[in-house]
Amino acid sequence: MMSAISAGSDEIAATPGAFRQRWDVFLSFRGSDTREGITKGLYEALEARGVRVFMDDVALERGEEIQRGLMEGIEDSAAFIVVLSENYASSHWCLEELAMICETRKLVIPVFYRVDPRDVRHQSGPFKTNFELHERKYGESVVQSWKKAFKKIGGLSGWPVNHTQVCP
Repeated sequence: MMSAISAGSDEIAATPGAFRQRWDVFLSFRGSDTREGITKGLYEALEARGVRVFMDDVALERGEEIQRGLMEGIEDSAAFIVVLSENYASSHWCLEELAMICETRKLVIPVFYRVDPRDVRHQSGPFKTNFELHERKYGESVVQSWKKAFKKIGGLSGWPVNHTQVCP
C-alpha cells in the first residue's frame, strides 16, 4: 500500500514503513541490578514477538563510543521501557539517559522493580542518598534535570514488579 501527499505539482510518496525508526523499544536499566533478571526476560519476550529492542550490550557495536551510541539509540527509538530499580539513581549514566528519554515526548513505560513509585516521584527512600551524592559531585543545576525526569517518570502509570519472574 502506497500513499501520496500532493502539494501543488510536488508529490511525495511514502510506504507505511518509510518513517519507521530503527528501534521499537529502548530498554533503560541499571545493569548491575537487573540485566540478568527482569531486563533480560523483557528483552527476550519482546524479541520473541518481533519487537526490535535496543539493549546496550546487544545494540552497541564493539568499539563504538558508549555515550554517543546510547544517545543515538534514544533518538532512534519509538518508545521506552525504563526499569527503575533500587540502584538506578546511583548511576549518572542512567540519570542522563532518563533525562534524555523524558525530553523526547515519546511513549515511556516505567517498570517499578522492587521500588515504590512514590519514592521515585519524590527522590526519597533508596534514591535520596544517591541524589545528594550526585549534587555534591555534579552540581545542583545538573542534578535538577535528573530530579525533574525522576519526578516525571514516577508520576507515570507503570508496572510495579516485586518478584523476579517476568514472562513464562
